Amino acid sequence: MDLPSLDPAATTPAVTGGAAARHQDLEIKDAHLIFSSVWQALEADVGREALRFPKEIILLGGAPGSGKGTNTDFIAKARGLTCEPIVVSSLLDTPEARRIKDAGGMVGDREVISLLLRRLLEPQFRDGVILDGFPRTKVQVECLKLLVDRIQTLRRDFYHTPLGIHFRQTTIHIMVLFVDEHTSVERQLKRGCEVKAHNEEVLRTGIGELLEERATDYDAALAKRRYRVFKEQTWDALQSLKEIFHYHFINAQGDINEVERNILTELQYQSTLELDSRTHDILRVVPVANEIIVHARQEMVKRLDAYAFEHAELFARVVTFIDKKIVPIVLRHAISGVALVNTEDALLDDPVALAMLIDVFSERGYHAVVDLHRIEIPERFDLTTGLIKCRIKKVYRIQIRFQGSEIRRGN
Repeated sequence: MDLPSLDPAATTPAVTGGAAARHQDLEIKDAHLIFSSVWQALEADVGREALRFPKEIILLGGAPGSGKGTNTDFIAKARGLTCEPIVVSSLLDTPEARRIKDAGGMVGDREVISLLLRRLLEPQFRDGVILDGFPRTKVQVECLKLLVDRIQTLRRDFYHTPLGIHFRQTTIHIMVLFVDEHTSVERQLKRGCEVKAHNEEVLRTGIGELLEERATDYDAALAKRRYRVFKEQTWDALQSLKEIFHYHFINAQGDINEVERNILTELQYQSTLELDSRTHDILRVVPVANEIIVHARQEMVKRLDAYAFEHAELFARVVTFIDKKIVPIVLRHAISGVALVNTEDALLDDPVALAMLIDVFSERGYHAVVDLHRIEIPERFDLTTGLIKCRIKKVYRIQIRFQGSEIRRGN
């Protein structure tokens, strides 16, 4: 049986030209009204000084069957988060939401925003939280933008006060676990079979807890519909924020190990997004590691060639020194992969020679570190004044690290 079309144009009256613009404008204005109302009530209830939101908010979205539940714990661990995620669908089953429904009300965008903001203020989420299932509508998207604006305003207002440390710059990550429609449907139906088998076993033995059974997990047509609803609602909502916040697209098609690798790759540290702008301005004089290593190999090759052409004699002496004085010691430490060499050779007093030594080892695949240790050696004692004249002995401590040998030992 063919599915009914899920194209909005086929299921809703056409809205064109000025009418479409007015409709969207009205929707955004509604978001402003909704958020302002929620914020005013929140500020009145808890006080402005208590409006302390998480340092990091990860907006987790994913196609049905993409493994959100499976990967949430891994994502939390990767970001150092110890609190439980906030699942927006679960907020609708809280005592607050039930009171609204029991009174005959509907849990719409306003109620979702209100419940969510109050939950975000709980101390357990202060360092960060994963937010599962938000935003899902255009109104929620606009409310998220307004929330970030308010958080930044609070940050500025409290920055130079004793409470400033509690109003940190919030980082927003959008993380989308994505699988194609075929994979989504296949995984939904597989999950249905597993849940059904589990529940049958629980009913038979009385051991364990029954799991929720979803109609979409037993019907391919419903599973396809659920996937398409995700693409048209949640996907579009998250995509609309792509240019504003840090966006992570995770290919969740592979096995769990591959997906975890994709997650780690996407969650690499981004200081420009996580640090306060003033802190980042102070630190910007220190280069980021991944920036300096991009062309490090090419630059080292240029330096070595320059040594050979512009300082040929000195370069030859340094290579001879390495060959005669250091390599024999390195060879004796082939198993451990660590060689320590102390030398007083005056050759290394020349900073160019020292740079050559480090570059030669780097080119050969070693990690070389040189530390200059100055030791005062008494030379003469003045009997008249009691002063001791010392000379300075310079000892170069060279540490060479490399991949050691793996020896198979019997039991």
